[in-house]
Amino acid sequence: MVNPAQAYVGQMVTTASPARLLVMLYDRLLLDLRRAVAAQESDDHAGAGAQLLHAQDIVLELSASLRTDVWGGAPALAAIYDWLHRELVRANVNRDVAVTRDCLALVEPLAEAWQEAALAAAVG
Repeated sequence: MVNPAQAYVGQMVTTASPARLLVMLYDRLLLDLRRAVAAQESDDHAGAGAQLLHAQDIVLELSASLRTDVWGGAPALAAIYDWLHRELVRANVNRDVAVTRDCLALVEPLAEAWQEAALAAAVG
């Protein structure tokens, strides 16, 4: 039997514009990082690990979706994604909440910028 919530999310993903998908990935990345920080602060290493692994998957997807042939800023953003992925692995392996917080601090303004860009594209 299909879970109604999963069906709804699946429908959202399949019908979303590329800009909306990017914003959705960033929203989930922020959620994962915030949950990871909370789990690390409460010594829930398994919970933090699961969140950080999911965050790593999202960063890999963001990196794979970059179009270096279309946007000149893509190589620089790819380098940021590479660094972010390495730091997320380090935060998980070392159980280091400070590293996770640093990653969150980097992702927050990126997410905001992509949200603004998606909104501008939708309006324009």
